[in-house]
Amino acid sequence: MPEPLERILYLEDVQAIADLAVMALEDIAGFQVRHADRGAKALASLDSFRPQLCLFDVMVPDMDGPETLRQIRATAGHAGMPAIFITAKAQAHEQEKYAHMDILGVIAKPFDPISLGDTIREMWAKAGLGA
Repeated sequence: MPEPLERILYLEDVQAIADLAVMALEDIAGFQVRHADRGAKALASLDSFRPQLCLFDVMVPDMDGPETLRQIRATAGHAGMPAIFITAKAQAHEQEKYAHMDILGVIAKPFDPISLGDTIREMWAKAGLGA
């Protein structure tokens, strides 16, 4: 049975963007959000936070969003982790690079903080994961 989306692991290295997104996702959309500014921190929070969805910026220093997602999915118990990329690189030819990663979609930056939660819920529901 599909489950409602509650916990999002969010990877973003720019603090001002992270602050805005976390506020929008928690205060407006009602999600529980764990923010990480580096891929290694996102990986380290998997077991304690148990995210249902990864919302990852593509361009993050050290280990970018796609590589962090690959490593998460290679971790026991997380092979099917749903993910959405949020990026300024959202042109069609750039999105084609992400299509092979089996993600729910791409959200373009700059994003609308008021509708961010609704956009994520729509992608979640469209994938048949819940309401």
